[in-house]
Amino acid sequence: MNPNTEKQKATAGSRYFAVWRWHFYAGLFVVPFLMFLAATGLMMVLSANIEGREGERMQVRPQAAVRPLSVQAEAARRAVHPDRASVVQYIAPRAADKVAVFRVDAEGKAMMVLVNPYTAKVLKIFPRHGNIYHLMDELHSDLMMGKVGDYLLETAASLTILMVLTGLYLWWAKHKSLRRMLLPLFGKGRSWWRNIHGALGIWVSVLLLLFCVSGIAWAGIWGGKAVQAWSRFPAGKWGVEPIPRSDVVTHGQLLNDGKTKEVPWVLELTPMPVSGLVKGSDGIKAGEPLTLETLDRYARETGFEGRYQLNFPKGETGVWTLSQDSMSYDHPSPTIDRTVHIDRYSGKVLADIRYGNYNWFGKFMAVSIALHMGTMGWWSVAANVAFCLAVIFICIAGFVMWWKRRPADSVGLVPPAHKTGVQVWWGMAVPLLLVAVVFPTAIIAILTMLLLDWLLVSRFEGLRKRLK
Repeated sequence: MNPNTEKQKATAGSRYFAVWRWHFYAGLFVVPFLMFLAATGLMMVLSANIEGREGERMQVRPQAAVRPLSVQAEAARRAVHPDRASVVQYIAPRAADKVAVFRVDAEGKAMMVLVNPYTAKVLKIFPRHGNIYHLMDELHSDLMMGKVGDYLLETAASLTILMVLTGLYLWWAKHKSLRRMLLPLFGKGRSWWRNIHGALGIWVSVLLLLFCVSGIAWAGIWGGKAVQAWSRFPAGKWGVEPIPRSDVVTHGQLLNDGKTKEVPWVLELTPMPVSGLVKGSDGIKAGEPLTLETLDRYARETGFEGRYQLNFPKGETGVWTLSQDSMSYDHPSPTIDRTVHIDRYSGKVLADIRYGNYNWFGKFMAVSIALHMGTMGWWSVAANVAFCLAVIFICIAGFVMWWKRRPADSVGLVPPAHKTGVQVWWGMAVPLLLVAVVFPTAIIAILTMLLLDWLLVSRFEGLRKRLK
């Protein structure tokens, strides 16, 4: 055989094992988190589409006319506490046969009240964020571990990107045919598990990458400290000055409550406008009182259809906020995103922010989050269910095929080519460095893997022999 051909095969083999090794290391860290995120995400999608995020999918019998909103709100308030309660949010019915939802705060507690809009009868009361959807959301967001959980999940998502890239290389190196990559000959035993793992991985890889990027764009470091900071919607764009910088309050601080996101990603760090500055454009007609009825009529006349949310003013400088977005399950299309702020004294519109006003990354996030959450209709629900189940099965298949391949006298955690000296391949090292630089939380994990590989794994064979 030609010496050059031999050398090329040896080089290709060395590169393959180098990539396989990093795919294995990334998988050790990522797989538990990936299965957990897929399971909690699946529960969120199903819960949101069966009972609703706030129970808003409860059905009522449509009648000829609805009771005034102020009557519905008063019924909700009195049902929580007749004296020391206040209504702070109204969520319009999704359809003619669905309930209206009111958030009522009393004695330091927030309660959600479901009301029949035709009779003003209270049908159900429960603590805000107290259902299965919000429990799964808290677990999905940070494992209920605060910043530590947030950083762990950001690291897992970053390494998932590395795992997908290495997996694509390994599968291409094995088949070198797109058709065989997508539709392999499955075989039997370990070959079946490997082929189902690789083929499903190819099918879900693009969506998995998209979900990773949209997920960590909301995480504490890459999202909050980097991308979100320079992608936020500029408050000055609508010509209304916010309160002094030392007292600035952002959309996220005022309208997000708990870990569940209420505000579109691009607006979270944007300062809120304030009431009482004699600014703004035409809104509620002059002289007309600012009541729930007039605000609802204005919302309907200016294009809000179906479910939308109305947040009441908070404090003397607070504003009325009308909002509708797919992220909150208000509408299946992310392009209808809209947030309107109204002066609580003059009724003038201080800001009317729509999807078309977002920057390119804000638009990307609006669409990708809608895909991520399965809010774009029945087809996206079905796609998310299939995706979550596929991810869980890929993880199980990866474990099974490695367990079947493990050396007879090992616990199954020996990396690929543990007896082979794997040299640095810059074609792999460069993407590794890029992942580490772009996603900072991945740096510690990658350095830890390198250190363990150098100190322990690369010497595993000698250590194992000495222990015999």
